Parts: sequence; C-alpha cells; structure tokens
Amino acid sequence: MSGHVIGSRIDALLDKLWQAGGTDLLLTAGIPPQLRVHGALTPVPDHATLSGADTEALLAELLTAEQATARQASHEYDFAFAWRDRARIRGNAFRQRGETALALRMIPAQVPTMAQLGLPPVLWDFTRRHQGLVLVTGPTGSGKSTTLAALINQINADRACHILTVEDPIEYVHNHQRSAVNQREVGADTASFPDALRSALREDPDVLLVGEMRDLESIRFALTIAETGHLVFATLHTNDTAQSLARMVDVFPAEQQTQVRVQLAAALTGIVYQRLLPRTAGGLVAAYEVLVANSAVRNLIKEGKTHQLRNSLVTGQKDGMVTFEQSLSALVQSGVVRYEDAAARSLYPKDIELRSPVPTAVAA
Repeated sequence: MSGHVIGSRIDALLDKLWQAGGTDLLLTAGIPPQLRVHGALTPVPDHATLSGADTEALLAELLTAEQATARQASHEYDFAFAWRDRARIRGNAFRQRGETALALRMIPAQVPTMAQLGLPPVLWDFTRRHQGLVLVTGPTGSGKSTTLAALINQINADRACHILTVEDPIEYVHNHQRSAVNQREVGADTASFPDALRSALREDPDVLLVGEMRDLESIRFALTIAETGHLVFATLHTNDTAQSLARMVDVFPAEQQTQVRVQLAAALTGIVYQRLLPRTAGGLVAAYEVLVANSAVRNLIKEGKTHQLRNSLVTGQKDGMVTFEQSLSALVQSGVVRYEDAAARSLYPKDIELRSPVPTAVAA
C-alpha cells in the first residue's frame, strides 16, 4: 500500500516504537499503548489510558475507506502498509469485550540476509534446490516470516527464476533482482490461499512461497506443486519438527493419511524450527532446529513413525541436521543467552551443554 497516509496520533505511536527498537504496538482499552521491546511489553511513557473510543479512532486513522468497509464484515481484520519508507506495518484489528483492539507489527523495509540472521549453513543448500518442500515452523512471533524473507532474498539474488508468493498480508517487499518476483496478497490479489495455489501452476513459478498452510486444501496443493518440479517454502505454527509433519498428515481423513505420508516423504526437503530468546546483552536471538529429509527420515515419515525423528536429528550432523538443544548449547557456551532462558524453552533441557566438547582433532 505504497503512499498510504495515516493519522498523526498513530504515526507518533509508531515513531515511539521505532525509537525504542521495538517490534510490536498493542492498543487496547483500559491501559496505555504497549510497546513490545526485546520480547517484553512496556507502556508508552506518560501516555493516557486508552478508551474504546480511542482505539476505534486510532484504527480509523490507519484504514482506507475500502479497508474500513471490508473490516465491518468481520470481527478480525488483517492489513499492512508502508510507513515513512522505514518499515512495513502488519496490523490485525480485533474485537475484545465489545471494543476494538489493535496489534501492529513493525517489519524492517530492508530484507535481512541469511548471514545477518545467522541461519544454519544447510539452509543455503535448500535455496539451491529446484524442487521440494521446505517448512519454516515455530510459535507466533518467532521470526518465521523474517527467515522466509531471507531465503527468498537469497534465491532472488542468486538465480534467474520466477518467484511467486502468496501472503496474508504481504510483509517484506521483494524487488526484482536476478529473479522476477510476484507477490500476491490474500484479499487484495486473490480470494484465498487455496484459490491462489489452485492457479499457481498456470502462472509458471519456479519457486513458490506459501505464507501459511492453514487448511487441507492448501496443504494438498503445496504437496502437489512440490512434487511436480517446483521449490515450495511454507510456514506452520508448531512446536518442533516432528509435530510439523504430524500436523500436516492429521488434517486429512484417516483413509487418506497413508497416501499423504508417501507424498510428504517424497516431497520434503527439510524443516526449520525456530524460537526467539532474549540476549544477555539485550535484544533477541533465534535458536534453530533443522531436519534434513535423508533416506532414513523419508522412511520414518512413510511408516508414520515421526515420533522417532529425534534420533535422526541427533545422528544427522553429517547431513547438516541440528537439534534445538545443539543450537541452544552454542548460544549458551558463547554467552549470547543465559542457560536458564535456554532451558525454559527446551523440551530436553538436560541435553543443553554448558561447555563445548573437547575437540577430537586439532587442525594443523
């Protein structure tokens, strides 16, 4: 929404978020505006408590007439816009206790590089593939969209191909580099994820990004597109790599699940699970788990034994696999995060190593 003009009050609040180095602005009746900075909420200093009329007026400062009309048809409404050439803002307006509330996420205008994010090395290999399915998973607010943007940006810089994205809403804007990039926003450019994916193969993509696989149809189309010679990136809201696979299979009727597991085993390239942790020096840092679809992993998926994938992760370092606890261990050992913060986010805290293992060989 280039050129979108917003009101002065909401602009001033976004400026406070920017100056604080925050990521989110929460507006709800009964408390002052809240800034999320380094993962924690803090009230805007010296700001009055908001009323329901205030939050409704602030939302009115953000929406175009067309958006305001569309918003009236739903109790939840997603939107996005460019702000001061500094960032894009992703917004969600919702109702609570009969009044309007707003959550606004600030997304840097500059797409970060994979190196800047410190992504695991095997992810560079994922970007060089010409077909397959790559899942980026994790809880809400874990940086999945940023990781996906960095992966797409790498392909855009390296390869002459057609990149097609389906997003709700568009967050990072990708300029054409070596690739041609077409970004479709649900609601503005297409009616739904299934509609966009149904027509995707007729739009000649080499690489497809699916902002979120929310339903059976979207998952089915993504698997088919990945199977037919295209590289597909998608996100899921899950708590580990194994859960991601189970979630995809479980949305299908029981009589279809065996065939879906076969499809998934054939199409999968890898899964990245990530979470953000507080840095000891301030700010946030991501820890990652990476599952690579080698032959052992594919067999476990086909056999419905995704609960055994932990063993493949632990023994798969030669293929580039990383357990979440190995990633946490590296962050703790380097002093980037506290052990207590790492352990609180791990399913296997006893596997977090406080010291680096003694090397078995020393380079000459």
